[in-house]
Amino acid sequence: MSENHLYNTLFKANETNKKNFLINNFQEVTFKDFHEIVNCIANLFLKKGLLPGDRVAVQAEKNNLQLAIYVATVKAGGVYLPLNTGYTTSELQYFIEDAEPKIFVIDEIKKENINSISSKKDTVIYTLNKDESGTLKENLLNQSKQFTPIDRDKDDLAAILYTSGTTGKSKGAMLTHKNLSSNAQVLKDAWKFSEDDVLLHMLPIYHTHGLFVACNLLSLVGGSMIFLEKFDASEAIKWMPKVTTMMGVPTFYTRLLANEELNHELTKNVRLFISGSAPLLAETHIEFEKRTAKKILERYGMTETNMNISNPYQGERKPGTVGKPLPGIDIRIVDEKGRHITGKDIGVIELKGDNVFSGYWKLEDKTKESFSNDGYFITGDLATRDDDGYFTIVGRDKDMIISGGLNVYPKEIETIINEISQVNESAVFGINHKDFGEAVVAAVVFNDTSNILSEEDILEKLYDKLAKFKQPKKIFFLDHLPRNSMGKVQKNKLRQVYKDYFIN
Repeated sequence: MSENHLYNTLFKANETNKKNFLINNFQEVTFKDFHEIVNCIANLFLKKGLLPGDRVAVQAEKNNLQLAIYVATVKAGGVYLPLNTGYTTSELQYFIEDAEPKIFVIDEIKKENINSISSKKDTVIYTLNKDESGTLKENLLNQSKQFTPIDRDKDDLAAILYTSGTTGKSKGAMLTHKNLSSNAQVLKDAWKFSEDDVLLHMLPIYHTHGLFVACNLLSLVGGSMIFLEKFDASEAIKWMPKVTTMMGVPTFYTRLLANEELNHELTKNVRLFISGSAPLLAETHIEFEKRTAKKILERYGMTETNMNISNPYQGERKPGTVGKPLPGIDIRIVDEKGRHITGKDIGVIELKGDNVFSGYWKLEDKTKESFSNDGYFITGDLATRDDDGYFTIVGRDKDMIISGGLNVYPKEIETIINEISQVNESAVFGINHKDFGEAVVAAVVFNDTSNILSEEDILEKLYDKLAKFKQPKKIFFLDHLPRNSMGKVQKNKLRQVYKDYFIN
């Protein structure tokens, strides 16, 4: 038998399964049919010269065929490189030049934009449109539906995911067969997934959450996915009675709560709601449980590691926390000098486990500085740990504001602002200041435009809850906070907009 570690672990068992794997408003695809498409793609890629370790890049709208490209790339020995559909041509140029993909699959409307770029790198280009039309599908017609997996070891690369860092060029996180297979197996046990599960899948599949957490997990257990193009509250409501699980980002849950149809009866068959990729407000936890009698399970992961920490499937799920370390993952909190913090003080999360990536593509120096001397990955995420061992993420070290020589952690201030009844959400960040170096400022969104507060009103409510140096020196009122496709607030954009406020 061929020894392709990731394929054999996650996908092989269901190659001939006639159960529905992918379901949407237009079609139902069985595991067997899906794997026949996978084999056709794998055969095509090999005929085009794909060698073990070669990269296959994809920038296309979510559909069944795109998911098949991922599995086919793994099966054919390649390295899968999903790219955010929002990337511009100049950004694509960087990825092509950096990753040097052998094959690039892209939406037809964007193909002309990259022809001149890709030709320099001898890249084979196929088109894939939202409706699955394009040259990729055309070239599959005469391909064999049989394919023997190419041998790949557990330490070989399976994927590269470029991080969405707020500064500098994106870094390609290299994920091995072991990284991805081990995490899926851990989550299967932690979250009690089985072949009986039907997952409501509305996440993008260019991100670790939607691709590796969701799709790998359901492939491993032989479960089904309601595989929808994107999140839509009315579509989610329509499919909810037919699913057992749902994965989402906080925005999904707040939008569901805005729909009057969300109630206990609608969600009675759902055993598990999971949230991640951005912090979920405690109020959202509480309101969702009140409406559905279901407690959202919040977890913590990142591009470089997939999932690290999770609230328990059985046991207390604490709002505002991301839970405890998953089995096999060693986690510690350290101070700025790398000393282990055992109390409740804020420090940086460092972790070690089979899920941790092998490094950044072509960035040996960056890889080296991202790991401690004893091999722990330095996440850059700031956290506290309570007496019960539950972690709370309080921000990122790069989000930390140094005002007048004093460290200010935005999450602390955001939590207090968000407790004000008229406030829907807030974002605290630092901008240049002549006297303090950085000034603490806040962007605030109200939940009801007819019931708003003044800047003075908010500051008065913070007066006795925060030390003076932590209190915002300016509050900006916005209709909404800028977010990326995974629901994370883009503070870098806020910093850019207001960077000269105290300078001019």
